[in-house]
Amino acid sequence: MIDDLAKDVLHGRLRRDREALLWKLDGLSAYDARRPLTPTGTNLLGLVKHVANVEARYFGEVFDRPSPEPLPRWQDHDGSDHWAAEDETREEIVGFYRRTWEHADATISELPLDTPGHVPWWPEPRPNTTLFAVLVHVLGETGRHTGHADILREGVDGRTGMRSQYEQKVDEEARAAHHAKIEQIARSAATRSSHVV
Repeated sequence: MIDDLAKDVLHGRLRRDREALLWKLDGLSAYDARRPLTPTGTNLLGLVKHVANVEARYFGEVFDRPSPEPLPRWQDHDGSDHWAAEDETREEIVGFYRRTWEHADATISELPLDTPGHVPWWPEPRPNTTLFAVLVHVLGETGRHTGHADILREGVDGRTGMRSQYEQKVDEEARAAHHAKIEQIARSAATRSSHVV
């Protein structure tokens, strides 16, 4: 009974975070979806592509249920799952992510939480795991990258929130005043701490 409840809660949270991540692409131009928004090149469409690959591997290979989508060998990982190639469209990447959900959802639904799995890219002594541990791991990865997307999207056009129904109209004056208040507090604290001996 508790296993079913745990699986339902974790799976529900994963579904919620998947949708939130995709929502971060809504209304963006092809350029804004792809452009590097940090010095390391992190970008919104690349985050979606990366999380799709994470799910495909963890809910596929780890439980001997390979993804029906072709994936490069994990040994050949070169970081290209963090950005969209010029010939990859947003629709292709989002479609791949949605198809990966179907495959991952089938794995989660069909297997008990204590189903053993093997993660060959995890170092010894912990490459052997369970569906429960993988579900928690992937939920953490998805939440982490969705948080990245939150911040990146806010930097692009000020849009914030988990879903469109929670999005608030941006009051630029109030936002600027709030930013200035926090900036002033930070400067005051820095000045005070530099005088402490």
